[in-house]
Amino acid sequence: MKKYILIFLSVIAANLAFAQQPTIKIGKLKYGGGGDWYANKTSLPNLIKFCNQNLKMNIFPEEDIIEVGSTDIFQYPFIHMTGHGNVVFNDGEVQNLRRYLISGGFLHIDDNYGLNKFIRREMKKVFPELEFVELPFSHPVYQQKYKFATGLPKVHEHDGNAPQGFGLIWQGRLVCYFSYECDLGNGWEDRSVYNDPEELRTKALQMGANLVQYAFTSY
Repeated sequence: MKKYILIFLSVIAANLAFAQQPTIKIGKLKYGGGGDWYANKTSLPNLIKFCNQNLKMNIFPEEDIIEVGSTDIFQYPFIHMTGHGNVVFNDGEVQNLRRYLISGGFLHIDDNYGLNKFIRREMKKVFPELEFVELPFSHPVYQQKYKFATGLPKVHEHDGNAPQGFGLIWQGRLVCYFSYECDLGNGWEDRSVYNDPEELRTKALQMGANLVQYAFTSY
C-alpha cells in the first residue's frame, strides 16, 4: 500500500514542479458491463478549460481514457465516471480501484440517469465496509471557491426529485462523490448540445470546479 501512496504523491509532486507545462491530467473511467461510459463527450474539456481559467490550474486540455483495472490510474488525482446503464467491475478492477482511492485518488460518479442501481452495487464491491452517505451542504465540496449553500444545482429533470450528493468516506476522507438526480456533466457540455441557459451551465461548471479543486487538495 505504501508503494502506491508514494507513486501517487510522486506523480503529483512532479506535475507541480513543472507547472509551466500542462502535465497534470484528469481521466474518464472506461468500464465494462455495457453502459455508455463514453457519454458527454464535450463535458470534461469544457470543465478543464473552466478550471484553468477560473482556478488558475494548469490541466491538460483533454481528458485521458482510463480503464478501471489499469495501473495508469495512479497518475490521475481526479477520475470522472458517467453513463446511463450497466456497470460491472471484475475482481482485479475492484482491487485496483480500491487501491487508487485509498492511496489518495478521487472518483466523481455522475449519474446520467439510469446508473444509480448499478454503480451502488459495484462500489459495494470496492468498499464493502462503507455506505454512500448524503453529504451535508456544509461539506468542503460545496465550500471551495464557489459556495453552494443548498448543494448541487439541478441541471436536468428526470423523476422530479431534488439533486443529491452522496459520498464514500474512508478514514475521514471523501474518496468518491456521487452526483444523483442532477445531470451535472450535462451542464458542462457545449451550449449547442442541450441549449441550457448560460447561468445554469455556469453553476454546473462551478460545482464541477469545486470537485476538481477538492480532489487536488485533499490527497
